[in-house]
Amino acid sequence: MKLNCVSCGHTVDLHNDYDDYDGQVKCFTCGALLAVRTQEGQVKWVERVVPHHHDEESSLHGTR
Repeated sequence: MKLNCVSCGHTVDLHNDYDDYDGQVKCFTCGALLAVRTQEGQVKWVERVVPHHHDEESSLHGTR
């Protein structure tokens, strides 16, 4: 099974291990993290995961 990265358009090959999958996949071309849902070998949903700026600040403040 293949899908196109919603960030760069590169084809990402998910193989048969992802026929029924709900989780994240990384595009090895641009590094974008994609949230993916597949069912019975069909891509049902894909969206780019964008980190929240607030979450990054929280983790930085905790290390000071």
